[in-house]
Amino acid sequence: MKEIDKNTPVFTISVVSRILGIHKQTLRIYDREGLVCPERTPSNRRLYSERDVTRLKYVCYLVHEKGVNISGARIILQMLDSTNEKGENDDME
Repeated sequence: MKEIDKNTPVFTISVVSRILGIHKQTLRIYDREGLVCPERTPSNRRLYSERDVTRLKYVCYLVHEKGVNISGARIILQMLDSTNEKGENDDME
């Protein structure tokens, strides 16, 4: 049996839509805008991991609760990603 961790893509767009309470088209927009990059199946369907869902929850918080636009959310996520990468590199030294 295959191990499923936080990075394993298992959730379809319909499931993520229900989990987050947002429309599937909103998820497609977030994908197109680069806020999240779900894996694709050979038939080009999106599959989201638990880590993707956590990231999308944060995007929804920024957009819906804090009033940040998509461009602002992208910048915030890029800053967080670069901070996390730097932290990982510091750990390796």
